[in-house]
Amino acid sequence: MKEYERLIDRDRVPRHVAINMDGNGRWAQKRSLPRVEGHRRGAQVIESLMDAAIGLGIGVVSLFAFSTENWSRPKDEIAGIWRLLEMFFEANIEKIKKKGVRLRHSGSTLHLPASTRKIIEDSVGQTRNNRVIILNFCLNYGGRQELLDAVNGWAASRKHGEKLSERALERHLYTAGLPDVDLLIRTSGEHRISNFLLWQLAYAEMIFTRVLWPDFKPRHLYRMIYEYQQRDRRFGGL
Repeated sequence: MKEYERLIDRDRVPRHVAINMDGNGRWAQKRSLPRVEGHRRGAQVIESLMDAAIGLGIGVVSLFAFSTENWSRPKDEIAGIWRLLEMFFEANIEKIKKKGVRLRHSGSTLHLPASTRKIIEDSVGQTRNNRVIILNFCLNYGGRQELLDAVNGWAASRKHGEKLSERALERHLYTAGLPDVDLLIRTSGEHRISNFLLWQLAYAEMIFTRVLWPDFKPRHLYRMIYEYQQRDRRFGGL
């Protein structure tokens, strides 16, 4: 699939790609491994994805790493996910800074372990002036909760008589300042949005693949960017 990389028009790459990194557990189960091993392998994919996105000139990549619904999973799996996230930031922060990556966190910090919250805040702070690409981790994220929080945030700060507008609401989203999503990718064969970036996906193109996230390679991203460029984006027009 290397030919897809050559066929991509670098002037028309999506500004914002969102990825639902699905299939870690199934990848592990197929190999009779603990589910946390699937998450470990999935975390390793992020670096190669980041490098490919930088090479293509993509401005923002949002990764759905942990949803508000994921709290219903077994406690040992959840604890393993937080440990892996902390290890990822600790092991990669220097490379991330050197490559000019700016880290963002979208989601609620409520209920996050104190150690996880601290390393996220520290990593975001250390990279806040980087400009090559934004890597937006959606952690403890739910699209409906984001909209509720945004409306409540606007209501608490609104001036007397001010009416709610799209622009005013967007200022209070977790993703404030980021462009809308152009392309949503979901791995593992599921064909659902699953409460991910509900507002930001309004006009996004969507590509679903049966590839499980731990098996996702840069060549898959190249093929999907090429497919995205073959579509006619009308934004509701003719």
